[in-house]
Amino acid sequence: METFVLAGGCFWCLDAVYRSLKGVSDVISGYTGGTTVDPDYEDVCTGRTGHAEAVAVTFDPTVIPESVILDVFFSLHDPRQLNRQGNDVGTQYRSAMFYQGDEQKALFEAALARASEYWDGGLVTTLEPLGVYYRAEEYHQDFFAKNPGQGYCLAVALPKVQKIRKSYAEYVLAS
Repeated sequence: METFVLAGGCFWCLDAVYRSLKGVSDVISGYTGGTTVDPDYEDVCTGRTGHAEAVAVTFDPTVIPESVILDVFFSLHDPRQLNRQGNDVGTQYRSAMFYQGDEQKALFEAALARASEYWDGGLVTTLEPLGVYYRAEEYHQDFFAKNPGQGYCLAVALPKVQKIRKSYAEYVLAS
């Protein structure tokens, strides 16, 4: 099993999509990349902690390749937007990949290069060493499944889930 820590806007969207993929055994929404010890959602939302909303995606690379996990990441958000995704604005919504070791860093660099071709350059996604990863509050875990009728889920997360189901159909769990 392998775990990638990725930040691409609100963690609810990334969580929803990765949970729908074959080979993904766990997705934990959380906070990383900042300076505040043991932050909570309210702290992170201020933008003053330096943390990004992120997901720790644990998966089996013999079922779903590392490259697919990373290409999905770049399909889910616009990596050209600095410190924002749509109406979500602040450093907590930045596009970032938090690597654990040189091998993972190289995988992330390769994914960034592929994404740069797809997005025609101008990417602002950062590569950062993974520091402490703080699990977000329980109500953020699997938020989309727990709140399918919530406005943000319907307007923002659902279209992303549908896009990935179509683009990466061979890796999507049966409904």
